Amino acid sequence: MPTVYITAPPAAVDGLVETLLEERLAACVNRLPCQSTYRWEGKIHRDEEVILLAKTTDDAYGDLVDRVETLHPYDVPCIERFDEADALESFASWRTGAVR
Repeated sequence: MPTVYITAPPAAVDGLVETLLEERLAACVNRLPCQSTYRWEGKIHRDEEVILLAKTTDDAYGDLVDRVETLHPYDVPCIERFDEADALESFASWRTGAVR
């Protein structure tokens, strides 16, 4: 079952998270504030962002990515998938029940 790593500007986070949960594309989303430094269009940028760790399922993953791409304010949002090889069985069952 995947955990999806997403970064977003603080102003966009509430809407993204609420949508993912309301549409049952994620069972849980953790939020971690961070300072991001990156290169964009030939310049180095430093921005406050929020790291989102969305717990989802294989079946919902594609829809989650599509929804984030639609709602995210960036032209190229950071969306990375991490597969959990060994999640606690009770947690994996909960996640499956909370997502579609």
